[in-house]
Amino acid sequence: MTEQRRGERLDQPRAPRGLHLPRIDADSFGRWAEGIARGMGTANFLVYMTLILAAWFLWNTLAPAHLRFDPYTFTFLTLVLSLQASYAAPLILLAQNRQADRDRVSLDEDRRRATMQKADTEYLAREIAALRIAMGDVATRDFLRSELTRLAEELDEAAERRRKLERRQQERVPRRPAGEPLDEPRDEFDGDYAHDGRQESPT
Repeated sequence: MTEQRRGERLDQPRAPRGLHLPRIDADSFGRWAEGIARGMGTANFLVYMTLILAAWFLWNTLAPAHLRFDPYTFTFLTLVLSLQASYAAPLILLAQNRQADRDRVSLDEDRRRATMQKADTEYLAREIAALRIAMGDVATRDFLRSELTRLAEELDEAAERRRKLERRQQERVPRRPAGEPLDEPRDEFDGDYAHDGRQESPT
């Protein structure tokens, strides 16, 4: 009795009692079920199933009596088809559940990406609006080109007015005849007194 109490320690969990069922990898079993459900939903499965049933009927109807393993009313065939249907339905449901889980994960991912894209689009829209507002006070290329063109036209007009004014001033000044001397003071440097017959300048 004492040894039994010593074996049951309170600081250790008890070992689970009861029937230990083998653990099955749900992912592997699900892939196997999907493969079977995918195979049962093809035209090849229907053709092969039809051929097997036709051969079953013909053999158990036309073969000798001692060779027929499932005579008329085909009880064994009914049992086989019932077992096939009873297993096919859960396998198909399992495959559909896995596909629904994948679709849900895909939809969640698409929703998350759509939310992120919407947030990015709104952020870019705000940034573009801010840039437009900031560019409202900044000279753009077209504005600078137009201003430079206007200044060049004004400079051309000013140069044209200056040329016209100089031409008018030249027209107003009377031209001196070719033989007429210039109006300048007489002195001894350019020979004015020598032309008059004098050799020395007056004192």
